[in-house]
Amino acid sequence: MDADRVREDRVDGDWDRRYVAVRDAFAALLSDEQPTGDLPGGTAGSGRLGGAAETGASLAVWHRGRPVLDLVGGWRDSARTRPWTPDTLVNVYSVGKPVAALCLLLLVERGRIGLDDPVARHWPGFRAAGATVRHVLSHTAGLPVFPVPRPESALGDWALLTGDLADAEPVWAPGTVAAEHALTYGHLVGELVRRVDGRSIGRFLADEIAGPWRLDLHFGLAPAAQARCADLGHGDPDWPITVLGAPGSLRARALGNPAGCLDPAVLNGPLWRSAQVPAVNLHATAAGLARLYAGLLAGGELDGVRLFGAELVTELTRAQYVGDDLLLERPTQWTLGMQLEEDGSWGMGGIGGSVAWADPARDYTFAYATRHLSGFDRVGRLVDVLHTCLDG
Repeated sequence: MDADRVREDRVDGDWDRRYVAVRDAFAALLSDEQPTGDLPGGTAGSGRLGGAAETGASLAVWHRGRPVLDLVGGWRDSARTRPWTPDTLVNVYSVGKPVAALCLLLLVERGRIGLDDPVARHWPGFRAAGATVRHVLSHTAGLPVFPVPRPESALGDWALLTGDLADAEPVWAPGTVAAEHALTYGHLVGELVRRVDGRSIGRFLADEIAGPWRLDLHFGLAPAAQARCADLGHGDPDWPITVLGAPGSLRARALGNPAGCLDPAVLNGPLWRSAQVPAVNLHATAAGLARLYAGLLAGGELDGVRLFGAELVTELTRAQYVGDDLLLERPTQWTLGMQLEEDGSWGMGGIGGSVAWADPARDYTFAYATRHLSGFDRVGRLVDVLHTCLDG
């Protein structure tokens, strides 16, 4: 890219001169001199540390098929001893759901499985009668909660958790209503990948998508990759309670089982980082996410490597369900793994503030990956500035 380079602040990376205002807005998030109130659309009690809105993150944007911003800044740890570098990985929670979906959709593209196939055709013993592959991908399969209470150690036991799901009765008839399958999504999708292909979803992602498209995206990290990770943290001790919602609610039951998915002591340890919990434990860089969406926005081809046909990309980004989501408790448009917004953009955000999407109208992709678990007001600031640059 036609870029300036690092200045004397906490930001490193490359940026096209047209987007210097976005680069400066990113640097401002890392400054200790921040306003204390949350902006409209943010999450109250965002738990900023030291007055800053951000402690460590990466930001990447592609416009018209080329990278225009690739920035990193801040620290990988709460002690501020390890700077964030371009190869720093961080857990991005539900931003990984579309990545999991793409693994299964690549098998659809290759004719190995059909969108309207019953799940049980490929997964013998799966009891949710009537559930199809399309239902699984669009959060309408009726299985938003793992049915058996499990401790955090179960996060590393793929067979146990997928067995629980196979034996479960759906909460509602598949295809009738939606509720984000907060933790179960990746095991449903990933087990279908394994049943059809034979590889784990983490291995399949590495071999078939991340490798060919040169993406730093991972389900299940080897020790060397774990050494590149940023630690998740939050300044507000009530953040996990706020995220879970009311005790006994669908949201609390979906996010609280297995235990540990909101606990930094678990999230920053080898059990979580080595496990494959594809709904919520993709470890990624913003550069890798923005590059992935650039390939989708281009119709399924990136740098001359075609993975998806344009017809499948159109189908995967089309609304499959429009209505209230019972877990999110708001109107939602679900595609085959993503949320479709009113402005036509599609992608996914994760609890804690990471996000990635494509905006076809403005022809850009955007990714933000953070270690500081908080609201989305940081992203809102950056996007406001980005749109000013694009529309100016």
